[in-house]
Amino acid sequence: MKKESVKEKIKVIAIVGPTASGKSDLALILARKFNGEVVSADSRQVYRGLDIGSGKITRREMKEVPHHMLDVANPQKIYTVSQYQKAASKFVRYIVQKDRLPIICGGTGFYIDSLLTGTSLPPVPPNKNLRKKLVKKSVSELYLMLKKLDPRRAKEIDRRNPVRLIRAIEIAKALGKVPKFNIQPSIFNVLKIGVRPENKELKKRIRARLLKRLRQGMIKEVKNLHKNGVSWKRLESFGLEYRFVANYLQNKLSKEEMISKLETAIWQYAKRQLTWFKRDKEIKWVTPSQTTKTVGIIKKWLSGKHFFFFFTHLEE
Repeated sequence: MKKESVKEKIKVIAIVGPTASGKSDLALILARKFNGEVVSADSRQVYRGLDIGSGKITRREMKEVPHHMLDVANPQKIYTVSQYQKAASKFVRYIVQKDRLPIICGGTGFYIDSLLTGTSLPPVPPNKNLRKKLVKKSVSELYLMLKKLDPRRAKEIDRRNPVRLIRAIEIAKALGKVPKFNIQPSIFNVLKIGVRPENKELKKRIRARLLKRLRQGMIKEVKNLHKNGVSWKRLESFGLEYRFVANYLQNKLSKEEMISKLETAIWQYAKRQLTWFKRDKEIKWVTPSQTTKTVGIIKKWLSGKHFFFFFTHLEE
């Protein structure tokens, strides 16, 4: 009789989709239903103080369901994908050791892929002196720099994202170019659920959420972040809400222009997220109202094998 392998893969659920689609609400429902804990995969929610603008779940909204990878970084410093990968992996292991189900939830596709696909990221430490110089440059200047250093990476990268551009330049300067990611065998058995409202509904959700965040004090939040030492340039680098509100507070936009341009930018961002996730044919897509269907999918998936497993193959 063949002996069972101690390297049985860790069962993890990933809830993905565009911004404002209802991912966080679904993750919370599933965590309560299946004895789970949530690991955020959002590139802005890792930062302390970026609460309203990033849509970070509140303690009250968590309803005693533990959430991880929130408020782990100083907003004045860049938090890299490799840092996220290492920290989030530890939380996944911690959750499973408690006999609970890890639920990854977020819209930052690069974070999710780095965590779940076994991607090996280049071990290049942050270069503080270089970052001080790069943070002063515009997005177009950063893109041109990267294009000269590594045309291949420049072709693939999100040229609107200064954080990604700075990190890519940092790696290219250290290694000569940005190496292609080394995909290792993943230790995870992942069920991917994508939340996808119809376009008309998603646009309504985006507008309603934006107006709600403004009522909740999003402008004051950005003002306080700047007052506490986060530069305008750094706030703008966070994109979307933080970029447009920062521009408004610097009198570069009227309030009406800020709201209108921000709503358009969020919709464009949602479309880019969908483009990213549509490449992954393993994602099972549902609408926000199909909670019963989603629960059924998960029950069937979990019934294949119990999700308690061994850890001898995991390193500290």
